[in-house]
Amino acid sequence: MSAAADTSRPDPVSSAAPASAGGTGSGRRPRWTRGRVAMLLAALVLAAAWLLPLAYALATSLKPMGEEVETPLAWIGSSVTFDAYDKVWAAGDLPRWMLNTLYISVMTTLLTVLLCAMAAYGFARTEFRGRKVLYAVVLAGIMVPPQVLMAPLFAEMAALGLVDTYWGVILPQVAVPAMVFILVKFFEGVPRELEEAAFCDGAGRWRVFFTIVLPLSRPVLAAVSIFVFIHTWNNFLWPFLVTTDPNGMTLPVGLVNIQSSYGVRYSQVMASLVMAGLPLLVVFAVFQRQIVRGVAHTGLAGK
Repeated sequence: MSAAADTSRPDPVSSAAPASAGGTGSGRRPRWTRGRVAMLLAALVLAAAWLLPLAYALATSLKPMGEEVETPLAWIGSSVTFDAYDKVWAAGDLPRWMLNTLYISVMTTLLTVLLCAMAAYGFARTEFRGRKVLYAVVLAGIMVPPQVLMAPLFAEMAALGLVDTYWGVILPQVAVPAMVFILVKFFEGVPRELEEAAFCDGAGRWRVFFTIVLPLSRPVLAAVSIFVFIHTWNNFLWPFLVTTDPNGMTLPVGLVNIQSSYGVRYSQVMASLVMAGLPLLVVFAVFQRQIVRGVAHTGLAGK
């Protein structure tokens, strides 16, 4: 009787087999459903829309002089030449401008990540009078256009004697309310038990922040660092206003100045754009996984 009962029980292995036979089990590729195909097609369309302007800029920069404005427009010129790159390189001090831009971008990124992380941790974990009001003021800074602040910032830098200096370009860019908001959302998701255990062991607030919170925040810190670095590298308006010395110019400002010196020559303009954007493409290609992981760990998904 017991044997008959045992034989009537379903075999877990055989019952699990049909579930994996549909192609969704481990070790098998998922089926190409209509939804997957539609998502793939949409991704290809978006990728083409993003890559076509870059491809056209690269193709135009390799055309001989005069052919970039011929009608009808052609993707490929009569010959491939690097004359536009040679003229742009000879017209300005590009190595120095690249070093200036790299130094300013790196220093701005380090200071922004440190200060925004400290501010975000204070808002997420500490209680003090006026915290909500101060946090609301910081978030309100997201809605203020940067152009509105250019005049008072320039007057402040002039009063401090920081015009035509690296720090005159760096300091006004280190306070980024949007990054504070992203880091606050992440810190709110860090388990409080880890911090409480450290407090019980005698650790102070600063030690907990630097030895526990920051190591756990590497994905979001990497994403914030990349965002800030890209924005600082591409920033044109503020370095243009606060820098007049050619030796202290950033790459975007220097390229605009040499373009104005020889007028509108589209092959050289496109060559300048390619030279300015190529380092960012390399950075994005190298750190794209960190960007995706950082966005996924900010706590903004689904909210």
